Amino acid sequence: MKTIVAAPVDSLSPNTEATPALRWALASLALCVLLSALGTSIANVALPNLATAFHASFQAVQWIVLAYLLAITTLIVSAGRLGDIVGRRRLLIAGIFLFTTASLLCAIAPTLGLLIAARALQGLGAATMMALTMAFVGETVAKEKTGSAIGLLGAMSAIGTALGPSLGGILIAGFGWRTIFFINLPLGALTLFLAHRYLPVGQRKARSEGAGFDTIGTLLLALTLAAYALAMTSGHGSFGPLNMALLLAACFGLGLFVLVETRSASPLIRMAMFRQRELSASLTTSALVSTVMMATLVVGPFYLSRSLGLDAARVGLVLSVGPLVAALTAVPAGRLADWLGTQRVAAGGLIGMGVGAFALAVLPSRFGIPGYIAAIVLMTASYALFQTANNTAVMSDVGADQRGAVSGMLNLSRNLGLITGASVMGAVFAFGSATSEMTKAPPEAVASGMRITFAVAAALIVVALAIAAGAYRRAFRSRELARQAANHFGD
Repeated sequence: MKTIVAAPVDSLSPNTEATPALRWALASLALCVLLSALGTSIANVALPNLATAFHASFQAVQWIVLAYLLAITTLIVSAGRLGDIVGRRRLLIAGIFLFTTASLLCAIAPTLGLLIAARALQGLGAATMMALTMAFVGETVAKEKTGSAIGLLGAMSAIGTALGPSLGGILIAGFGWRTIFFINLPLGALTLFLAHRYLPVGQRKARSEGAGFDTIGTLLLALTLAAYALAMTSGHGSFGPLNMALLLAACFGLGLFVLVETRSASPLIRMAMFRQRELSASLTTSALVSTVMMATLVVGPFYLSRSLGLDAARVGLVLSVGPLVAALTAVPAGRLADWLGTQRVAAGGLIGMGVGAFALAVLPSRFGIPGYIAAIVLMTASYALFQTANNTAVMSDVGADQRGAVSGMLNLSRNLGLITGASVMGAVFAFGSATSEMTKAPPEAVASGMRITFAVAAALIVVALAIAAGAYRRAFRSRELARQAANHFGD
């Protein structure tokens, strides 16, 4: 078997076999996903230390996390589309460099304001990496192996999410909070080297044909998404006049964005894509599923500590089970999607998530910690199945000139689901517990909130399953009609 080791991979094709160069290319993409996930999870554990270091309130230091998430959410689609125009390799390398440089700025930031600004820059680099990694899969991996490659990226995302709190805690305890940002420097340098050395040169067809970047659409989308994200996260659990005003602004911005995109010569998002019901269904179900998964992160810590009586160390240990299971399941899920087909695996994942959500509503109150762990294992494993198969289905069929934009939209749907889940499912939990002060709620009230929250979560999964089933039926009918027409004309 021929191997390529001496020169940059300028012409890897989707049919290239698993050469060492291809493996290193995939390694660079996996590191991009790991870094962006680590950037989210590792900062959360440092918030108490940062509040002390900068003599700031908890609400103020929360912007260290929020600035990063807002930058990703508002810019991820734009980053994907820009990669389609100027070349994905060039933009991805720039994103890795920006992320690494911003990590250094975070580490040496002398004030809270500068740290928040540096985190926003870091989020911009992460948005670029997240938007373009899946788009690169179509250029480096054979179509029949797409599921396995996307499964690898999903596993790295789960590992980054799981690794962040434990690694961050060790670094902070031993060397101080600045080391959680310094750790990105060697990882970023390695990722930058591998990406520059082994990723294929991006196709520049779109740019050579004169496609431009939709600056007005980009600005409108960024402002709309920022308004929505702030509406969902401001107020610390209450939905007041400011939240309503931001939500109305987001709705107005969305309408204006759609109007601008339909009239743009080079739209950021082609509205015609949403006429493809399979794509629309995939994006919608991804958002619903992410909303449900966020409920486990919002509700889990309160239930484990207040209702089951676990201390902080044991809460962290139990919560790490979910990301660990997702990491172990993602790669086999990709291979299963390649073997059985994406629709079957995605449907199986949704069914498993529905059963898991129902189990979270019932089992913990009867069996305690073993019941919680059993339910969360089923739910996170099923989530890995769905997410890998759903992403594979979308990225396998999209055209080369839209891979970046569609990859960005997939990540956007996930992020919007997470933001919505943090707000809406948190509100459901508070309603079910009949209290707004969760840290003082009695165990029985927290248990009641847990049951109601995951009953609602199970209902959301049923809605997602119905949307997916409808899209699959329409796709099957379309294929059957096409086959019958081909047979008719063939005769």
